[in-house]
Amino acid sequence: MPLSRSLSMTSLSGVLPSWEDDELPVEDLLLFEVAWEVTNKVGGIYTVIQTKAKITADEWGENYYMIGPYFEQNFQTQVEACEPPNPTIRKAMNTLIKNGCQVHFGHWLIEGSPYVILFDIASAAWNLERWKGDLWQTCNIGLPYHDREANDSLILGSLIAWFFKELTDNLGDKPNVICHFHEWQAGPGLILSRSRKIPMATVFTTHATLLGRYLCAGNTDFYNNLGRFNIDKEAGERQIYHRYCLERAAVHCAHVFTTVSEITAVEASHMLHRRPDVVTPNGLNVKKFSAMHEFQNLHSTSKARIQEFVRGHFYGHLDFNLEKTLFFFIAGRYEFSNKGADIFLESLSRLNYMLRVHRNDVTVVVFFIMPAETNNFNVESLKGQAVRKQLWDTAHTVKEKFGKKLYDALLKGTIPDMNSILDRDDFTIMKRAIYATQRHSLPPVTTHNMLKDSTDPILSNIRRIGLFNARSDRVKIIFHPEFLSSTSPLLPMDYEDFVRGCHLGVFPSYYEPWGYTPGECTVMGIPSVTTNLSGFGCFMEEHVSDPAAYGIYVMDRRFRSADDSCNQLTQFMFSFCQQSRRQRIIQRNRTERLSDLLDWRYLGRFYIHARHLALSRAFPEKFKMDPIAPLKTEGFCYPRPYSVPPSPSASVHSTPHHSDAEDDDDESYDEDEEAEKDRLNIKSPFMLGAMPEVKKKQPGESGN
Repeated sequence: MPLSRSLSMTSLSGVLPSWEDDELPVEDLLLFEVAWEVTNKVGGIYTVIQTKAKITADEWGENYYMIGPYFEQNFQTQVEACEPPNPTIRKAMNTLIKNGCQVHFGHWLIEGSPYVILFDIASAAWNLERWKGDLWQTCNIGLPYHDREANDSLILGSLIAWFFKELTDNLGDKPNVICHFHEWQAGPGLILSRSRKIPMATVFTTHATLLGRYLCAGNTDFYNNLGRFNIDKEAGERQIYHRYCLERAAVHCAHVFTTVSEITAVEASHMLHRRPDVVTPNGLNVKKFSAMHEFQNLHSTSKARIQEFVRGHFYGHLDFNLEKTLFFFIAGRYEFSNKGADIFLESLSRLNYMLRVHRNDVTVVVFFIMPAETNNFNVESLKGQAVRKQLWDTAHTVKEKFGKKLYDALLKGTIPDMNSILDRDDFTIMKRAIYATQRHSLPPVTTHNMLKDSTDPILSNIRRIGLFNARSDRVKIIFHPEFLSSTSPLLPMDYEDFVRGCHLGVFPSYYEPWGYTPGECTVMGIPSVTTNLSGFGCFMEEHVSDPAAYGIYVMDRRFRSADDSCNQLTQFMFSFCQQSRRQRIIQRNRTERLSDLLDWRYLGRFYIHARHLALSRAFPEKFKMDPIAPLKTEGFCYPRPYSVPPSPSASVHSTPHHSDAEDDDDESYDEDEEAEKDRLNIKSPFMLGAMPEVKKKQPGESGN
């Protein structure tokens, strides 16, 4: 396999900083990446390593390997078994196999097809007590017998350290080895490798500190008390002290310590007592989500499918105009406070009040996509979709009959009598269909039967704020406590299609080390709300001079009270509701243009920098690097869109009552012209002066 190292960008070509000085002689190096999530989908890190695999495999070719635990089901469905192409790796694997430890090798069947080395933990479990003793003698960390995850991590780490010992002994001085460890589960492998003085460069990445997750899950005022926590005491009270010790030891043993965002870097410096050397933001494989220039059409198509679901869910109460209905959503793990669902619900109550007071004709339907314990679909929800389908079939039957009679009359050269073209049976069928849509209860706020209905946080807060999908409510709520699937009989849509059909994603998270959900919205051209406590929000504030102009609304949850944050979120959503259709189309174009910033082809360069830094520290005589040189991406800032006026008053209506007619002269806009001027502007991000003249085209847009 050729060792391709192309890191070219598309629309940001010539804009982002050049990294020629950081290119590594990959032909003389071996790169390993260790994570519990390799071929094992158990968390968000799986998305990180899976999407990053292609750009890394393109750069490193056959010198890139991923290491993780072996699970038979995952191996059979995701891995194509093969022999290692590198004889030294084959020899190291055979040594472990001869000593009774099973090791599996193959191609991971994802984009990039990276090689994977998977260690069978069960086959080596008989060594657990001996390896526990080695860990205690090495760093005085003891593991309790009942913590299976920690014990499995130690077995995996011991196998990895053994493997690297055999590998480096056979390799000699060349090629040099770099190993990147993710999260505390991979920590024992790093600790043991360093304690045994295995000659390799090491990088450790924490995607969220272990103790930080536990503290925030307990509704602690985390960020205002970072410097006041007694770390050892807090970890001990939560019975995770041994895990915390593994994580902290791995952080301090690594040549280079990285984390995924600036906000997590602040957290890590207090929780783990080491400031990260490099921040390595999480990216996306933008090619997977981009739809070239058709994403506006995809939005219209997916929106129509959501509208069909809404027609069924609200049958009998469909007294609002679907063409003036906006779809908001929140999605992710069901962490009520950490994900900001508490703030979101309170803001929706205030938004409902504002829309009613201003007599706004916009209706907002809000989806909560968070998996919870259920026993089945709600009968009313299923009935609604059945009623909708029955109405559609009835209308289609009458339409066919009407069309045939009209066609026959026109062929005879006569204008048919509209009173006789439909007979009594047709009117009877239509009346029966109308009577079938009558319901004496409100549309349900949840699509499933909840096992813990009375104590569920979302349902409890819906009862508190009184949003029960009444006719007078301008904000309607649908809680879908299950991940979306195209095979669902209720809402048959994949997550990607659903996101494309919505108008705004709202993610007011309190604890979010990165935040893939707003990133996915961005690359699909959907505006989103995030916070300055999420890694994504911090990244956008650092790299985009005016995120709101590009449809990225960053809430302040760090320096404002909860009530002020609610008011700010309410204002964001109310302003969005006041936008015309044309303004939303323009904003989606701008949002989609930011997708290059989230592409691994750009963000992968932070990983390159971390590897180079690790090599310079592990092998200073071979790899030189200025330790105080700033990262070449520092200072880069995506400018404001050319057509955004300095005052926000021009982008929203001054009154809640505005004309549906769109006046092209009110805000002249041409997507190609603005994109070209932005490209010229970005090349000198710190001189945002007058722009050169560009010939104007006639504005054109699609009806979305």
